[in-house]
Order: sequence, then C-alpha cells, then structure tokens
Amino acid sequence: MSKHLTQKQRYYICLQKANFISQKQIAKSIGVSESTISKELKRNSRGIGDYKCGW
Repeated sequence: MSKHLTQKQRYYICLQKANFISQKQIAKSIGVSESTISKELKRNSRGIGDYKCGW
C-alpha cells in the first residue's frame, strides 16, 4: 500500500470526523494505522477539531 493518503481517503476522513467517528475506527476502515490518521489530522488542522479536507 502507498505511504501517502489519497484524496479520496482524506475526504473520507473528513466526513467521518464530522460524524464524530474515532480515529481508530477510521484507520481500520481505510486500512491504515491509527498513527497515520493522527498525523494527518494534526498536519492538516487549522485549529482544535478543524480538519481541512484538502480542497
């Protein structure tokens, strides 16, 4: 599997975070580690709980 998240995966993360789905559940559903989700959210957040989906 690729080391980078796809745009489709980022969009999925965005939708799931908006529905208050846990990072663990998101990671499991797209087949990546929980730390990948954590790093993605940290890297692309403008503030607390404000994840930008990349569009």
